[in-house]
Amino acid sequence: MLQALRWPRSADPGHFALKSAARAAIVMPCVFAFATYVIDNPQTSQYAAFGSFAMLVLADFGGARRPRIGAYLLLTVAGAVLIVLGTLCSRDPWLAAGAMAVVGFAILFSGVINGYFAAGATAAMLTFILPVTLAADASVIPDRLVGWALAAGAGIVAHMVLWPSRPPDRLRAGVASAARALADLVAATVADDAEDVIVERAQTADEAIDAVRRSFLATPYRPTGPTDTAEALAMLVDELAWFRSFVLPATTEDPAPRVAVVEALRASATTLDGGRDRPDLDALEAIRATVTRRLEHRVGELAPVDDEAELLPALDGSFRLLALLRSASEIGRNALLATGAAPAGPTTTLHATEQVAAEHASPRSLWFRNSVRGAAALAVSVLVAQESGLQHSFWVVLGTLSVLRSSALGTGATIVSALVGTSVGIVVGALVVIAIGTDTGVLWAVLPVAVLLAAYAPRVMSFGAGQAGFTLVLLVLFNILQPVGWSVGLVRVEDVAIGFAISLAFGLLFWPRGASSLIRNSLAAAYEAAADHVRATVELLVGSGSPSDVEVASRAASAAARRLDAAFRQYLAERSAPRADLAGVGTLVAGTARLRRTALTLDSMPLISRVTPRACAGSRALEDDMRALHRWYERLGTALRAGADPPPPSQRDGTDAQVRLVQEARDAVAADDPVGIRYAFALLWAGRHLDNLWRLQPRLVDPATALGSGRGPSADPGPATTDGTWLPPPPRHPAAPASPASSRSSTSSA
Repeated sequence: MLQALRWPRSADPGHFALKSAARAAIVMPCVFAFATYVIDNPQTSQYAAFGSFAMLVLADFGGARRPRIGAYLLLTVAGAVLIVLGTLCSRDPWLAAGAMAVVGFAILFSGVINGYFAAGATAAMLTFILPVTLAADASVIPDRLVGWALAAGAGIVAHMVLWPSRPPDRLRAGVASAARALADLVAATVADDAEDVIVERAQTADEAIDAVRRSFLATPYRPTGPTDTAEALAMLVDELAWFRSFVLPATTEDPAPRVAVVEALRASATTLDGGRDRPDLDALEAIRATVTRRLEHRVGELAPVDDEAELLPALDGSFRLLALLRSASEIGRNALLATGAAPAGPTTTLHATEQVAAEHASPRSLWFRNSVRGAAALAVSVLVAQESGLQHSFWVVLGTLSVLRSSALGTGATIVSALVGTSVGIVVGALVVIAIGTDTGVLWAVLPVAVLLAAYAPRVMSFGAGQAGFTLVLLVLFNILQPVGWSVGLVRVEDVAIGFAISLAFGLLFWPRGASSLIRNSLAAAYEAAADHVRATVELLVGSGSPSDVEVASRAASAAARRLDAAFRQYLAERSAPRADLAGVGTLVAGTARLRRTALTLDSMPLISRVTPRACAGSRALEDDMRALHRWYERLGTALRAGADPPPPSQRDGTDAQVRLVQEARDAVAADDPVGIRYAFALLWAGRHLDNLWRLQPRLVDPATALGSGRGPSADPGPATTDGTWLPPPPRHPAAPASPASSRSSTSSA
């Protein structure tokens, strides 16, 4: 139990946590004192105190200055509305419980839309829990709003003026570092450096990409939402691994294209770091067109060869270079979007918000499950608190909120930590109160220290330490308002214990296995949807599909990928998952990303999108190849969902599609048919990407077999592969990045 209060292994880099805690320790007592002695209204004082804690501790938003101010202002408006609504519903227990269910679900589910919504959920919830559990008539609403306005105004000013600098955006900095490492690796191949130098730089690049993936997965929510900026940052994480898969082996062709790739990557890294250098996307497009023309000439010059082993390697360097140029262009474009250096797309924020919400409005989504579970538990807590007439009954609801997690096991573990922390806080607080007695002046002197500990402990120590600090703050606050000694701590223990029991009960009733029960279904849906997306793009190319089919498949694949991302993050956070199992699941998750990235590349390549389908032997061969590939990935999804053994890696048909595609391209060049040449090369490009998906199959069989049998992989899958198929899981207790909002759990002190 004492581990719940242990000091962290890592310190507080930059002392950002200490500065934030000190800010709360300075401002909160001042706001509370002003409300207590100047306004002299108990309702105003109470809401000023708890509102200050919500604004200064629970809602510590990150990111740039302007979006931070916008987030705080939105929280201020939302809090005022929730205070009014909670007060109006507070006099009827059943109405209060029903309102809590609706508001609780809306607040919890809104976190899927934007990282700021997720980071501010607990603060917003607090502004509703207090008024809905403390029954009062409408006449107290103005007094409560005054207290909240004082807290919100002082909190926003303090955030913007008092130590306004924020922790560095670790994810964006990591992406920039990985881009530079990849640029150094490509530069080494251009300079024809020694093999050991190239191997060393390849290892550095792999480590940088792995670090980015760990940082990305360490956040409790994906930094995506209805903004191009957030989505672009998430896309960069996948694009880096995709780029890495095409770097080696190096080619001996004209080095100019690779030099342009190096310059674009370094400019993208500078852009991400806040510099003024910008990647020249037009230059990359021009070079890619030149490389495509050279590839056309090379195919025409090839002598007739029937053996694929001799024919395809002659073209491999050009295809690899085209892929590098395309991926470098995507990295540059997303870097510009992620930093706001490029204008946002035409999609409106409202439409994108509706789309993201619709994607998760299903029991297959972990966000939906957690929101339903949380709303139901909070509603019952409000009903129990109202009907039982407990003193300070809002602690029943806060106790439920603070320990409710995604699984019964996680909730139970958090309850132990919370009880230990609360008990320690009561013991320490009781000793302080007994030593001080009823001396209000000394209590005021102790309050800033207590707030400092309550704000700092959960950031650098543990959840239990935060509970202990918060309990100490409460003892001091209530003894200032109404001196009753240390007994107020025992009251809190009684109330929160009821809340903990409700939380545990709903953890057992609603999807008790948490993400572990959802991960197989999420993986299956992601593989099936991504395979459908690949099929739709190829069918459009060969003339058997339509653009609307591609659009529908793309949306479905995107939705499945987001649901899998949420389930995988929670799966990583659940302590019951063994590390070997995490590695196997990580392999499968990365496989879905590779499948979807292939579809997106085919969908966006000018080489493919600017051609008119025509019936030929090459298109028929490509369609047959695609259908066989689609069947395998569809069967893999079915096996994952059923917990059965996956299909063995498929053997391609006797007629080799790649040889036919190359022959089609050579015939078109020989006939000097510009339209035929363009179409043949589109087929050939698509075939090369499908070939990569064929080679991916054997790497997925063992992890899928282990997951289906309910055990981890029989052996360590080894280091990350150069194509990003496997990415190691993050540390058990990672330091989360700070973008786009505060990375720490906002419920740590509730």
